Amino acid sequence: MTVGLFQPNGGWIEVIAGVMFSGKSEELIRRVRRALIAKKRVQVFKSHLDDRYKGVFTIGSHDGRTIEAVPVDSSEQIALRLDPLAQVVAIDEAQFLDAGIVALTNDLANRGRRVILAGTDADFRGEPFGAMPFLMSTAEIVDKLHAICVVCGAPATRNQRLIDGKPARYDSPIVMVGGADSYEARCRSCHTIALPNEAQGKLL
Repeated sequence: MTVGLFQPNGGWIEVIAGVMFSGKSEELIRRVRRALIAKKRVQVFKSHLDDRYKGVFTIGSHDGRTIEAVPVDSSEQIALRLDPLAQVVAIDEAQFLDAGIVALTNDLANRGRRVILAGTDADFRGEPFGAMPFLMSTAEIVDKLHAICVVCGAPATRNQRLIDGKPARYDSPIVMVGGADSYEARCRSCHTIALPNEAQGKLL
């Protein structure tokens, strides 16, 4: 997927990764605002799946900060809606986008744009989430943020999904958008995954 760009200087990719409640969206918003102060032309996208705060046209952080964004379903939609004059392209909740986001962001960077992505790098199982690992491997800058484990207070590196207050089963759907009522930030030791129904039956 190729998008014609204009900048003569080299671009690059920045990835802000980490668990929920670690401040990823807050950091993306901070970088976007600094780019605007520097009088750069900025365009912001987000997955339409995330409408937890101010709706699908806004990126919101857990601390209440917001910024306007274009909701998209795929990397192709980003390419189609891209501002040809944008110098900085920011994308939030990148884990929900398809694998084409890797080629698109690299093409944007190769053609002189600064690309900023934020996303959860591991799913509720603690396994690689979507295209995030590939984005991290091709980025020039990767910042992995941590939250605080709600159980023991250690640095949190896992997303604990809760269903009716109990740990979700391993065979639960990968994508389930939610906030503090459905997820907790936990460390490796305190992170728990319930066995799938089939495995539970074998243990009885």
